[in-house]
Amino acid sequence: MGFLRKFSKQTRKLKSLLELTVSRVAIARKPRLARKSIASGDVCQLLSLGQTDRALQRVEQVIKEDNMLEALGIIELYCKCLVKKADQLDKPKECSEEVKEAAAGLIFAAKRCSDLPELQSARKILADKFGDDFTADAKLVWKLSGDTTSISLKKKVTKEIAAENNISLDLSKSP
Repeated sequence: MGFLRKFSKQTRKLKSLLELTVSRVAIARKPRLARKSIASGDVCQLLSLGQTDRALQRVEQVIKEDNMLEALGIIELYCKCLVKKADQLDKPKECSEEVKEAAAGLIFAAKRCSDLPELQSARKILADKFGDDFTADAKLVWKLSGDTTSISLKKKVTKEIAAENNISLDLSKSP
C-alpha cells in the first residue's frame, strides 16, 4: 500500500471546515445584501422627505451591513488561502506570513460571526495549532481598529446614496 498521508487528521478536518465556511459565506451574504438594500432605500426616502437627521441615523445600518459584507469577503479569501496552503498548517512555526495573517483573521472573526458555525470549529483547531499567544496577538491587532460609524463616514455614505438617487443634499447644517 503506497498511500502517503499528506495532511494530519486535524488539518484535514480544518480544511473541510474551511471549505464548508466558504459555502456558508455565500448563504450569509444574501440577507445582508437585502438588509443593506432596504436601509439604502430608507435613507433615500428620508432624504427626499427632507429628514436629513433621520437619514444620518439610518445610514448606520447601511454602513454596518456594508462592513459585514466586506468582512465576509475577507473571511472567504482567508478560508481559501488556508485551504490552498493547508500543507503549511502542520508546521505552524514555518508558515508564511500570508497563512499566519489568514489564521489570525479567522480566529478573530470566528467569535464575531455566529452565522458561520463551521468557522467556530475551525477557530478551535487554528488556536490549537498556533497557540494561545498567537490568538491573543490576533485579538490585540483587531481591537486596535477604530469606530466605523463616525459622523464623517455617515455623511459620506449619505451623500453617495443621495447622488445615486439624484437627490440634492446639503449637510452643512448637520452636526
